[in-house]
Amino acid sequence: MKLHAFVAMPFGTKADPDGKLIYFNRIYDELLRPALENAGLDVIRADEEQRAGDIRVDMFQELLMADLVLVDLTLDNPNVWYELGVRHALRARGVVLTLGPRGTKPFDIYTDRKLGYHLKDGAPDPDFLTADIDALAEMTAETLAAGPERIVSPVYSLLPNLTEPDWKSLRAGAAREFWRHYDDWSTWIERARKAERPEDILVLAEEAPVTALRVEARLLAGKALMKGRHFNFALEQFEAACRFDPTNLEAARNRGMCLQRIGRADDARAIYKKILADHPREVETWALLGRLDKDAWVEAWNRDGSTPEQKRSDAGYEDALLLTAIESYVTAFRAAPGHYYSGINALTLIHLYRDLTGQPSPYDAQLDCMAGGVSWATGCELLANNNYWGRATLGDLAVLDGDAATVTRAYKEAIALADKDWFSLDSTLGQLRLLQSIGFAPDRVAAGIATFERALGRLQKPAESWKPEKVFLFSGHMIDAPDRKQPRFPSDKEPIAAAAIAKALDDLGATAADLALTQGASGGDILFAEAAIARGMKVQLLLPLPEPEFITASVLPATNGDDWRKRFLALRDNPLCQPPRVMPDELGPLPCDSHGNALNAFERCNLWLLNSALACGIQRTRFICLWNGAGGDGPGGTQHLVEEVKRRTGQVTWLDTRKMW
Repeated sequence: MKLHAFVAMPFGTKADPDGKLIYFNRIYDELLRPALENAGLDVIRADEEQRAGDIRVDMFQELLMADLVLVDLTLDNPNVWYELGVRHALRARGVVLTLGPRGTKPFDIYTDRKLGYHLKDGAPDPDFLTADIDALAEMTAETLAAGPERIVSPVYSLLPNLTEPDWKSLRAGAAREFWRHYDDWSTWIERARKAERPEDILVLAEEAPVTALRVEARLLAGKALMKGRHFNFALEQFEAACRFDPTNLEAARNRGMCLQRIGRADDARAIYKKILADHPREVETWALLGRLDKDAWVEAWNRDGSTPEQKRSDAGYEDALLLTAIESYVTAFRAAPGHYYSGINALTLIHLYRDLTGQPSPYDAQLDCMAGGVSWATGCELLANNNYWGRATLGDLAVLDGDAATVTRAYKEAIALADKDWFSLDSTLGQLRLLQSIGFAPDRVAAGIATFERALGRLQKPAESWKPEKVFLFSGHMIDAPDRKQPRFPSDKEPIAAAAIAKALDDLGATAADLALTQGASGGDILFAEAAIARGMKVQLLLPLPEPEFITASVLPATNGDDWRKRFLALRDNPLCQPPRVMPDELGPLPCDSHGNALNAFERCNLWLLNSALACGIQRTRFICLWNGAGGDGPGGTQHLVEEVKRRTGQVTWLDTRKMW
C-alpha cells in the first residue's frame, strides 16, 4: 500500500489581495496531486471525502493519521491555517509547505522551509510546470525519508518535552474508515496466525494504509510470526516498524528478541543497551537482557559431550557471567516488583550461584525478601488471572525452597491450567532438565521432571508440518486468445514451452520432496504444474479470484479454452495437488486506496505466491518464469513478479520466449 497524503488548500476559484483570480482546483489537479503521486503517495483532499456527516471529523482524522500533510499557503485562508495548526499540534513531522507568488511571507512560519511554484493567469505556469512538479516531489520524498530528529512542527520544536498523542486514543467517532480497516485487518491477521500461515500474514502486513496503522500492523504481524517461530520473518516486520517509528519501544524490544532467537546475540544486546540508555527503568528490556545474559552463561558450560560433573564444574567456573545475568534480572524486579518473571529468574540464578560456587552471593541479604515478593506478585496475578505461568512460578519457588511433595503439587496445579499446551509444558520441563544437568536440588528437580513427563506422556506432540526441500515458484504467459493481435504465446508453441519448463525443473534438481507454487492459468502455469506432478512434486495453486471467476478470466480465454479448462480441473483433482487456496477466502477482500479503488487482485496474488515460497525459506526458493521480457496486458503479470523476486532473492531462471520461437 502507498503512503497517504492529505492536501490542505483553498477550493475552487479565489481572489488574491489584488483581486486577481487563482484557480486552486487546477493547481491541485495539474501540480500538487501529480507531484505527490510521483513521490509514491496516495492523495486525497478534504472536498473529495464522500462520506456523510461532519466533514471536520474526517478532516481531523486525516490531519492526525496522514503520513504527509501538504499545505498550500498562497492565500491567507483561515481554514487552511487552522488545518496547519491542528497538524502541528498533533504531529511533529510530515508537513510540506508550498505556495504560489504572494506579496508577504507569513510571520509565524517565516523561517520554515517552503517550496514556491509558478503561476500564469492564476493557473500553473506551463513553462515551469514540469520543474515545479519535480521539485515538490523531491521535497516530499525528503520529508518522508527524514529521521525522527527532523521536527517540522514549531509546537514540538519549542516544547521539546511535549509528546505526540497516541493515535489509538484519538479515534474520531464518525470517521470510521481507518478503524474499520484496522479492525477487519486484525481479524484476518489473527485468523492467519491460528492457521499457521506466515505467508498470509506477510501479505496482510503490507496493506495498512497509513504509517500509524503500519506500525501497529507490523507489530501485530511480527508477534503473530514469532508465535509461529518464524523469527526471520518476524524480524523483518519489527525492523519495518522501527523504520516507520524509531521511538517505538515494543518494536525495538521484539526486534532484539528475534535477533537473539536467530543467534545474533551481540546485535540483540546492542538494541537492549540502547533502549536502557534512554529508558533506564524499562522492565521488559531488563528482563530480556537478563535472558540474554543467562543464555550466554548456559552456552559457556552446556557443551555436547561434557559429563554431568564437567558441566557442574564449568557452570561454577563461569560465575562472572552468572552474576551478570543475576544483576539484570534483579534490576528488572526492582524496577517493577510485580514482574514476577524477573523475580523468579533472579531467585533461581542466585540459588544456583550459591550451590555451584559454595560461596554467598551479593544478594543473600535480600533473598527472603525477594522470595516473598515473587510469591506475593504471583499470588496477585493469579487472583486476577489464574493461568499456567503463574502457577508454574509457584512450582519453581518450591524447587528452590520446598520439598518434593510441594513441587509435585504446585506443578500439577499449573498443568491443570495449561489447556494441553504441549509447548508450554515442554518449556518448563526443559528448564528443569537444565537444572538436573548440573545437579541442582536433585530430589525436588526429579519430582518436577516426573510430573511433567507424565503430563506430556498423555499428550501427543504436535506434528511438524511438512517442509519441502525446495520450493519452485512459477509465473508465465497465458496461451494467446484466438483474437490476440500481437502473438505472445501461440498455442502451437506449447510443446516448446513444456519442454523448456521440464528442462528447467530438471536442471534445478526438482524431486518428489519439493513443492510447486503457481496460479493455474492456461499456458505456462498449467504446463509447469503438470511437469511438477510428473516428477512426483506436490503442487499448490493460489487463485486470485474464486475458482469460477478465475477459470473465466485466466483459463477459458485461451485458444482451445475448453481443453485448458479440462486440464485445470484434472490438475486441481490430482492427489498431488493440494486443495487450491482462494485469495478472498484466505486474505479477505482487496484493500482500497483513499478513493475507494480496490487494488489489483493479480498483483496481490503475486505477492502471496512469493511470500508462500519465502515462508518455506529463502534458500529453498527457486523461481522460473516463461516471459518475453515485456510488460503484460495489465497489472499483476509476470513482469511484476519477476521484479519482486529480484528484489527479495535476486535469483530468476528466465525462459525467454523471444529466443524460443
